[in-house]
Amino acid sequence: MVYIPSGTELLNPFEILKKAGISEGMKIADLGCGTQGHFVFPASHLVGDKGTVYAIDILKSALSGVESRAKMEAVSNVQTIWSDIEVLGGTKIGNDEVDIAFLHNVGARIDMMKEAARLVKPGGKVLIVDWEKTSSPFGPPTKNRPDPELIKKDAEEIKLKFLEEFKAGPYHFGIIFVK
Repeated sequence: MVYIPSGTELLNPFEILKKAGISEGMKIADLGCGTQGHFVFPASHLVGDKGTVYAIDILKSALSGVESRAKMEAVSNVQTIWSDIEVLGGTKIGNDEVDIAFLHNVGARIDMMKEAARLVKPGGKVLIVDWEKTSSPFGPPTKNRPDPELIKKDAEEIKLKFLEEFKAGPYHFGIIFVK
């Protein structure tokens, strides 16, 4: 039987978000937040009462899950936004409004990266976390996992400057870009 890690054992959101430099008072956009808001709630803690976390997803059911959890945990600095993050300008947040935009486990397609870059202020960051292109006993097939070098190339094409690559967990990489 293969042991499959989950939750913070697989991806520790606090460590990853701190690596990106998230701090009090910031505005953060989690593009593709998912039902559990695995990164949304740690980010809400790190930005504090004066900060905002935009939980963005195309699935209304995912946003409902985040809203329910926010109510249960009395979290008031999370705003859900229904959007297709593959459409430039589709997220109902203005240009240059957030400090850090975050994409995780979405294959980091260039359309999504363009939308993340649009949201980020000059000098702000785009953080990408995804599956390493090595086989593992779970997760997407290796052939469907993104190549970090192609992500860097796409980022350069849309005027994002590579800052750092790091190991984001036992099976994930992280890359930070600056606008």
